[in-house]
Amino acid sequence: MAEWIALDRLAVSALPGRIVGHAPDGVVDHPRFRQQVLCWQQAFARAPGSDWALYFDDTLVFAAALLGAWHAGKRVFLGGDNLPATLDGLSPRVAGFAGDVPARYAPLPPDREALADVPLLPLDEDRLELVVFTSGSTGAPSAIVKRMHQLTREVDALQAAFGEQLEGAQVHGTVSHQHIYGLLFRVLWPLAAGRAIQPRRFFHEDLVSALAQGPSVLVATPAHLKRLPGQLDWSSLRGRLRAVFSSGGPLPEEAALQAGALLGVAPTEVFGSSETGGIAWRRWSAEQPQWHPLPGVAWRIEGGCLSVSSPHLQDRAWWQTQDRVEADAGRSFRLLGRADRIVKIEERRVSLDALEHQLRTHPDVQDVRVLVLPGAREQLAAVVVPQPAGVAGWDDAQRRRQAQALGAHLASSHDAVTRPRRWRFVDELPINAQGKVTAAALAALFRPVLPTVQWQQREADAAVLHLPLEADLIAFDGHFPQAKILPGVVQLDWAIHYARQVFRMPPRFERMDALKFQHVARPGDCLQLSLGWDAAKSVLTFRYVSDHGVHASGRVVFGDA
Repeated sequence: MAEWIALDRLAVSALPGRIVGHAPDGVVDHPRFRQQVLCWQQAFARAPGSDWALYFDDTLVFAAALLGAWHAGKRVFLGGDNLPATLDGLSPRVAGFAGDVPARYAPLPPDREALADVPLLPLDEDRLELVVFTSGSTGAPSAIVKRMHQLTREVDALQAAFGEQLEGAQVHGTVSHQHIYGLLFRVLWPLAAGRAIQPRRFFHEDLVSALAQGPSVLVATPAHLKRLPGQLDWSSLRGRLRAVFSSGGPLPEEAALQAGALLGVAPTEVFGSSETGGIAWRRWSAEQPQWHPLPGVAWRIEGGCLSVSSPHLQDRAWWQTQDRVEADAGRSFRLLGRADRIVKIEERRVSLDALEHQLRTHPDVQDVRVLVLPGAREQLAAVVVPQPAGVAGWDDAQRRRQAQALGAHLASSHDAVTRPRRWRFVDELPINAQGKVTAAALAALFRPVLPTVQWQQREADAAVLHLPLEADLIAFDGHFPQAKILPGVVQLDWAIHYARQVFRMPPRFERMDALKFQHVARPGDCLQLSLGWDAAKSVLTFRYVSDHGVHASGRVVFGDA
């Protein structure tokens, strides 16, 4: 049995024969890993400030940088991705970045060589902190501070609950270590238990060959397990795959049973949150199982909702969740849905969980999410994955017919007020790097891509239209974090889009001429777009003006395919 190491001593103990993981250039044993930690520790020790953000694609490099930062006394921030909006949001909070981020963020490099005589003392579990962010599945992401002692106790609980069956297995994952679930299951727990870490996330096409190389553990999410392709040869995993973990959201019964049949191992779901840490687990068999608390976790029901007390919390005070539960036989319980998913629409209480459940009973529905769209008058909306897929080929009439059919299906259980009024049909629900469907991504599907057009003139060679710029246009998102400004590339795209609605234009874009951007366009502006078409030269001219003057103008040359 591999020697168990407490998290505070991960980089301290001398274990020359222990394999930490696999890098592109070979096996990473404990002495090599410790040397990498030292290189990062020395770099962070010289770096100013106490708060640093890490983002790495490689899980092993990330693990060394994380321990190096902690050994230098830094508080570590983990963003879920390295997109500009995420990094710009972190910038005011931290002194700097390390890892796979653009050069303009000046990422801190590790020292090339570590001084061999520099000692690594045990980490202070009560002082060191990690800041993670909620996924935004029920709202905007928020920062959660985790003390190291919380992470240590949670790793201990996972080992006590599942460690015996995982002895000698390598850890593979489809989830990012930048999220608390991936951090625990792909980094901290394997390091403490002596299980080899695979440094990159796997996807379906190469997952089978990777898992079949030896005794393995798969760390996944419901979104990934629901999409296991049946045509792959999963039989090669029989006897090699020790366990499959799923977290981040409920795993539907059909997906759980299908995953168990393909993988040869019943998935083990772990229930919890960034705030509470792990709470309970269940393992799928022929029917929906109940939830069992993890070692050290106490629970009770208060006001119909689950309350927990555990060493994974900052203190042992009771934490009330928004999860409705009922007690089951023994020490187990069943989840009944989220209390915060009961909303009021026109003074009527509506369970979004109940709406989704009813919609899933329709034979044409593979998956669905129901949400509330804010506004002067709140509306229920549904995002539906049809069965079978193929939404891209639907026209507007087909979408209306499907929405009407699903509305009629709900009529037996929900009246007109408590049924969705807006519908979107997609081939896949939008997921983030952690495999979660976020509220923001769902809401974005209902936001306008184009402004509401008011045509003033439509002729064979000239057209004029008014474009009022509403603040919720998707075009205003993310391009300029400090202010909402209509990007120039969007103005060019709109000019071509609307020109094709009125002119007979060749299909191929060749080049742009005399492109000028003179004034920025902001929410609240009403643009007048003037379009001209020279059929002999295949040239489109456009000009945007408003009360502020000329915003942009240019010529676009087209050619035949």
